[in-house]
Amino acid sequence: MLLGILKCPAYTMAKTLFLLSSLTTGFAYAESNCTSRRCLAQMLIGKTYLSQPQDENCTQPIYVPFIEYQTLSVDTKDLRLISRLKATIRWTDPELKWDTSVYQYNEVVLPVDKIWTPEIHVTNSILTTMKHGSHDLLVYSNGTLLHNVIINAEINCEINLFNYPFAADECPVAIQTWSTGGCGSNLVLNELKTVDSTHGDWETGRVTLEKKRNDRNYIMVELKIKYSNPFITLLLPSILIILSDVVSFALPLRGGERNSFKVTLVLSFTLFLNILSNQLPGDSQCSPIIRTHFCICLVLLVLSMLVSILLTRVAEDGYLIFCCHSRGSDPKNTGCTEEKGDEEVKTDIGQPNAPEENSQMLRKVVRFLEGLDTKAMKNEQHEKFANKLDKIFFWFYFIFATAYFSAMTAVMVTYTCTVNHFDFWY
Repeated sequence: MLLGILKCPAYTMAKTLFLLSSLTTGFAYAESNCTSRRCLAQMLIGKTYLSQPQDENCTQPIYVPFIEYQTLSVDTKDLRLISRLKATIRWTDPELKWDTSVYQYNEVVLPVDKIWTPEIHVTNSILTTMKHGSHDLLVYSNGTLLHNVIINAEINCEINLFNYPFAADECPVAIQTWSTGGCGSNLVLNELKTVDSTHGDWETGRVTLEKKRNDRNYIMVELKIKYSNPFITLLLPSILIILSDVVSFALPLRGGERNSFKVTLVLSFTLFLNILSNQLPGDSQCSPIIRTHFCICLVLLVLSMLVSILLTRVAEDGYLIFCCHSRGSDPKNTGCTEEKGDEEVKTDIGQPNAPEENSQMLRKVVRFLEGLDTKAMKNEQHEKFANKLDKIFFWFYFIFATAYFSAMTAVMVTYTCTVNHFDFWY
């Protein structure tokens, strides 16, 4: 009879319901028995939600309430801006919220590698690395997550170097998250702060958050070069060398001291350019005018050296090149006549035998002395003519050099060259 009762379908159904009720009560008791934060965190980790939260419109807003910007360095040679961004990000994941009536905690700490976290990158960078500020993040009971990230970016920035070393320009740092085909995430930026505005020869001025459209956010960084160091190492030596060349006109044309000094200046300036070739800025859309400045300075030095050499020849012989002679003189015949007269005078001095010969000797001596006076007069005329040309060239050189340096300084300081910094978006 007992076996019949056990085999009854009604009894089997009642037993099954009892067992299910016991299991449900046990699970509920176990779940309500989870009273620590760590237990709650382990329960949230167990959900293993590693994909992006997705609502009806397939996008997830990422709020950035605070960004700390820092310019690490500016590579003037390769036109690179190395920046560091430290951002606080906040987003909402509905799957990670809990009931505070069951779990009486408003926040809990979770490891970043166990849940989905947004990725922020710099659009116009050559290299971007994003690191988590810590291995953990904060989760609130309503599903809001708070985290810190650090972004290091090497940005290709076409800085306007036309006015170098008085250059100043702006460089955008375009930041965004992944989004394609209407799905993904979008940034909502709020507050920006700048730290450590001085770095090397450059300093960071005003930094602002800008937006071209909803999915194109960028940080506009104002950069300005500290011109003291480039001015001392690049511009000042060229000014001093040209000034020394102008003052060298005080040296006499004869003797060769001036020509040797000018040759030394040309060689020194050439060596100066070779040494500082690595420190000159690189080429961009607006090529640095300082390259043209050095070229003009070298041309001025070489021109001054050549003119000095030619004027030295004029002061010595009265003509510029070998095929041209001075007026009314034949250097070859004059030299031969003087040598012949000198030999005759020496020969006649040794033979004072007759009065006629004495008178003839005196006439030759007079002619010889007159020839020397004539030669001295011609040399003096040549030297006066060369000095006159030298003075004319000096004033021309001085006026041109002064006007050139004034105009070049005005152009370096005032002229503005426009660079399109947003061509990477087109």
